[in-house]
Amino acid sequence: MDVDELELLQEEREEQPIRYLPKVLNGGISGIVGVSCVFPMDLVKTRLQNQKGTAAYNGIIDCFRKSWHAGAPGKFNQIKGMYQGASVNVFLITPEKAIKLVANDFFRHALMKDHAERLSTPRGMLAGAAAGFCQVTITTPMELLKIRMQQSKEKIKATRLIWDLLTKDGGITALYKGLAPTMARDVTFSALYFPLFAYLDGLGPRKKDDSGEFGILK
Repeated sequence: MDVDELELLQEEREEQPIRYLPKVLNGGISGIVGVSCVFPMDLVKTRLQNQKGTAAYNGIIDCFRKSWHAGAPGKFNQIKGMYQGASVNVFLITPEKAIKLVANDFFRHALMKDHAERLSTPRGMLAGAAAGFCQVTITTPMELLKIRMQQSKEKIKATRLIWDLLTKDGGITALYKGLAPTMARDVTFSALYFPLFAYLDGLGPRKKDDSGEFGILK
């Protein structure tokens, strides 16, 4: 690709607006599928981490078995019991992923120096960190509610938990308990994940027009 073609390609990129809707749909659908696949293990992890005093579970398998049988009678109730607290994740996973993906694209575009073909690694990490910071606004209350629901021995609705937190436990600030460690985790993860993903994606085969779509290796 010569200099004129490269300049033309950069001009076309500048004129093309960022398409946010596909990213919202992609993030939402993939997030829901991910939650559906891994949530039972997340339930087991949370219950093992929050054991107090005499251990109620003797390892992962024992925790999974006891959690499974706690949902009886009936297979449907047992499966439902393994997804206790999942409703919060499913309901909020779409805005969470949308905020993260859209914010990353927005900041990457804003930090692009002189519309360069590639964003530098430090700027890519800064864009990812900013996206993670935006995501925390959704993640922190979601995880708090999810963990409270997973720990509860009784089936409790998310709306009741939210009401109790707002009216009895300190208002809006109660929804953001654990904000600092959540921010440290998610901001750091996003600062590393997005630049690495962009780098690895850039190593893939491309069409001759460098459209970003994978070509066919011959």
